[in-house]
Amino acid sequence: MSRYLLRVVSLVAALAVWQVLTSRDVELWLRFSQFPTVTDVAHSFADRIGTGTYWQDVADSLRRIVTGFVVAALAGVVAGTAVARSRLAEDVLGTLLEVVRPIPAIALVPVAILLFPSNEQGIVFITCVAAFFPVLVATRHAVRALTPVWEEAVRTMGGGRWRVLRSVVLPGALPGILGGLSVGIGVSWICVISAEMISGEYGVGYRTWQDYTVVDYPGVFVGMVTIGVLGWATSTAVELAGRRVTRWLPRRAAGTGGGRGKGATVRATDLV
Repeated sequence: MSRYLLRVVSLVAALAVWQVLTSRDVELWLRFSQFPTVTDVAHSFADRIGTGTYWQDVADSLRRIVTGFVVAALAGVVAGTAVARSRLAEDVLGTLLEVVRPIPAIALVPVAILLFPSNEQGIVFITCVAAFFPVLVATRHAVRALTPVWEEAVRTMGGGRWRVLRSVVLPGALPGILGGLSVGIGVSWICVISAEMISGEYGVGYRTWQDYTVVDYPGVFVGMVTIGVLGWATSTAVELAGRRVTRWLPRRAAGTGGGRGKGATVRATDLV
């Protein structure tokens, strides 16, 4: 409880500092005179949350994120595993993917406009590309880092390629894959909001940019807070799902500085 209390106190302290700096129009090196106060943002948020437009924008952005992220997760795991396990896949796809990977996903907006007949499909494409490469890289490194003796043990007992993939490669690489998924969902939010600002017709990013163009700064901060909450919620959902599917892993007990906590020991029979 003390840890949760500390988190609440830190958040309240940050809001208090924000309120003091903006209400007193502090101008030192940074200018806070143009910033809305916390109370202004709270009033604007209370007005927005009661409208159907606000929830429609949230639903639209969430739909884009979920669609693009799911496609990226599946494609990233498949491509990363193939590149790590197959020399042919590495020769055919490896160089191409490494050339494309440094290109920011948001820079693909013109490509999406040319390729897809609607802005909706283009935004989902950008979101998918943004999440694809973190998942791909994490999967590739996780698969390559597996201990060879595990695969040899399965093959010694008569297991084939698919049995090795199902029983050794994917379970062994799963913690690393989940790390890539956590990074991917965060990058997806950055790119989907940017894409909505550039070429969207609705969504949280589009609405935030519209508020900026009409100089509605409290509305801009409402959009920023909404983006932060949605990003935190989706990242937490990915993390909780990851903990559930990897519950067989040993974990440290909360509050311990090292070693395994009580109840964290995994028996060999639990992994069979």
